[in-house]
Amino acid sequence: MRVLSILIILFISTFAQAQTEILPTDIQIKTAVLAAPETKRSGAKVYGYNQQGEMIVLREGSNNLICIADDPEFEGIQVACYSTKLEPFMARGRELSSQGKSEIEKRKIRKEEADSGKLKMPDSPSTLYVFSGSKENYDKTTGELKDGKFRYVVYIPYATTESTGLPDKPEAPGMPWLMDPGTHRAHIMISPVAKE
Repeated sequence: MRVLSILIILFISTFAQAQTEILPTDIQIKTAVLAAPETKRSGAKVYGYNQQGEMIVLREGSNNLICIADDPEFEGIQVACYSTKLEPFMARGRELSSQGKSEIEKRKIRKEEADSGKLKMPDSPSTLYVFSGSKENYDKTTGELKDGKFRYVVYIPYATTESTGLPDKPEAPGMPWLMDPGTHRAHIMISPVAKE
């Protein structure tokens, strides 16, 4: 019975490790910067994961872009890069997540902090680039992702449909639109139409 228990524990441990494989640092970096404009990739700061699954700085940066490696806990592949002006907002989100806060709690706390001025929000339009795709199209030995899709988010805190001239929902595929108008999270969403 004891041997069976040990085998079960080993199986569960092996299965858990297989589910959360942490890729080598160079591969995490190579994949993370796929979201960035090509001219910004080499100088971007990159956050990724150590072997314990903790988010750490994998590479310091020399420009105004920060990239986040794919989270091994989530399905599919998704990486993002954003303006350093968004770092206080993003870092606060990571901090609240590490405290076990839900998405609703995070939104409420950051809203209160942004509205009071405690949380510094960008004072000019600041972009977030997202690149995502399926695990089947990802080569974890090279860090390349085939047939990935881009999404662009331009944060303009407290912007409105009136101040931007944008609608609050897209009326055509790929059309820019303003999400969360009038709030600290106000941002222009742009989802390019996928090529056939």
